[in-house]
Amino acid sequence: MASNIIALRAAETEAKRLGYATLVLSSRIEGDTRECAMFHAAIAREILNSGVPLTAPACVISGGETTVRVTGAGLGGRNMEFALQSAVFIEGCEGVTVASVGSDGSDGPTDAAGAFADGGTAARARAAGQDIFNYMRNSDSYNFFSTQGGLIVTGPTNTNVMDIRIVVVDK
Repeated sequence: MASNIIALRAAETEAKRLGYATLVLSSRIEGDTRECAMFHAAIAREILNSGVPLTAPACVISGGETTVRVTGAGLGGRNMEFALQSAVFIEGCEGVTVASVGSDGSDGPTDAAGAFADGGTAARARAAGQDIFNYMRNSDSYNFFSTQGGLIVTGPTNTNVMDIRIVVVDK
């Protein structure tokens, strides 16, 4: 039997093998995707600034399924939206990378399982003349990450144990 907590523990084992201090927050995180992204970004910033709750290099892992408030006619899903929102909240945080994926290999009506962003994603978009907030207003995370890079495409996994979110702090 598979479950989200089993998937999170497997990610934790791999992160430890790679030398990261780890924290599994919960396998049951629900609610608004934007608020979830803000919370995860706050933890990353706290690790950078104070070494709490972990010292870097650190990997914070969570699971569950959030919900998106669709505000436009764009293309995306809750995992790509999490990464898009996170890009703003971690802007300027060198060494921070955030990823969110659907364990079934699918996020919304797209070919992507999710996306990742780092502390430079929002600045790179601005430098390329793209308005990240316009993508947010249009619920268009897929097209943002298609142009900026960051889509995670795995293909179908034939297993669905909800979503997996990973926050890596390397500094």
